[in-house]
Amino acid sequence: MKPLVHVVWFKRDLRVQDHAALFEACQQGLVIPIFTWDSCVWNSGDYATQHQMFVKECLVSLHHDLQAIGLSLIQINTGIIETLNHLSKFYCINLHSHEETGNNNSYQLDKAVASWCKAQHVNWIEHPQNGVVRRLKNRDTWTSIWEKRMTAPIIPIPSQANMAALPLDTIANSDLSYIRHIQSDKHSRQKGGREEAVKLLHTFLNGRASRYRGGISSPISSESAGSRISPYLTWGVLSMREVVQSVRQQKLNIEESSSTYPKGLLAGLVGFESRLHWHCHFMQKLESEPAIEYQNLHAAFNDFRDESYSSVESQARLVAWKAGKTGWPLVDACMAMLKETGWINFRMRAMLMSTASYLLWLHWRETGLHLAREFLDYEPGIHWPQVQMQSGTTGINTLRIYNPIKQAIDQDPEGVFVRKWLPALRCVPNSWIVQPWLMPESLQLEYGCRIGIDYPAPLVSIDQAFKLAKANFSQLKLTSKDYQQTAVIIKKHASRKRSSQTRPIQNNKFSRKRPANSLVPFQQDLF
Repeated sequence: MKPLVHVVWFKRDLRVQDHAALFEACQQGLVIPIFTWDSCVWNSGDYATQHQMFVKECLVSLHHDLQAIGLSLIQINTGIIETLNHLSKFYCINLHSHEETGNNNSYQLDKAVASWCKAQHVNWIEHPQNGVVRRLKNRDTWTSIWEKRMTAPIIPIPSQANMAALPLDTIANSDLSYIRHIQSDKHSRQKGGREEAVKLLHTFLNGRASRYRGGISSPISSESAGSRISPYLTWGVLSMREVVQSVRQQKLNIEESSSTYPKGLLAGLVGFESRLHWHCHFMQKLESEPAIEYQNLHAAFNDFRDESYSSVESQARLVAWKAGKTGWPLVDACMAMLKETGWINFRMRAMLMSTASYLLWLHWRETGLHLAREFLDYEPGIHWPQVQMQSGTTGINTLRIYNPIKQAIDQDPEGVFVRKWLPALRCVPNSWIVQPWLMPESLQLEYGCRIGIDYPAPLVSIDQAFKLAKANFSQLKLTSKDYQQTAVIIKKHASRKRSSQTRPIQNNKFSRKRPANSLVPFQQDLF
């Protein structure tokens, strides 16, 4: 008989700490830890070179940590099923991994692996690694499950493991030239690896979190006021449980200690812990309804926007938005920062998506794919529900348009951020920096910023675009079937905390006034 080996399949869990699959496998016998670069996932339209390079850096760190317990990480470029087929020639296999909530390609890959395991009589043991619940039947129980998981003991690092001998003709190969991304890496992005993640978490818990409340809205202050651990959570370099428990322990330290902590630190950690809960809340939406990634959550919005970008005007607006040439300085500066660093704060992300969906009336799928490629911390389970929320296609969330002029006045009134990222506007004084297109021609020449030449004019009028968007939503003619679907969406996806942002159609004030014409309240402002 062939010897039994326990294959640990690393996916979005690139750590040895608090790793249920690794710990269990090491307790049971010979182990082979693997990471596979499946082309069906990496060649999909939502990943870019920066993601690949970030993961490679995380894998170097993971390999080092595995070596400390007697294991060596095997990177394989031929895919998980091909790898399992190869290993099954020499071993009986038990497959261990964490559950993953990824994009549709990774979901289809998981289903294919499940079918292979069933056909080959291979036992695949999957462990939850965060607050996302597989096959959740009722949202009413979700919060209690999340809390139970977050308070469970941290799983220890295995003290020692036994590495299985690899076949001589092993298929391991680190050449990833078959993965095709046209974008170059972002040299100013965050670096991958456990050491970087722990350092950032430590500085946040011990000081930076004091600026979290009030500091995360501005694209300037949020660079340091935010935790910046999102890419490490995305790829499981840090586990959600260890972050939650670290936050709670620090809160206790502050409450019980006579030492002097930075003012506002406790309040910042309270706000941050709430965001950690919402992190998993949004991932649960994609887990429960994978189609959110590629079709409207609410069917009433089908054919609402031009999904195929068939018009020349839509294509031109999409190109300008992607290139950061909308003519709205804060929007264009945010896009410029994203291109360089792979990061921008949440409020500005919402503004970018809102601008595309409402002011430029672009379908969310293509704009969402572009932002997925730009966000280093792209987490499908958070990204696609947020994309739909900011595009108004959920049917249960208040519709908001982020006015880029008001956002600039509120978040960058002196143009510090805009001037940093848009060289064409560096000589424009504060009085014109928010709306440079209003400058007289004489001043445009004086400040070296000719609108339409050095810097583009706005693509559309914000006031007219808002009126058009509101008119389009008002023209929706809902049927009883639409209202029934809304009730289903609320039951399946809405938070169980009562909120003015999520409510049944029949109970909101806008639908009482115009019950046949609108799904949810419509506001022009700015979260």
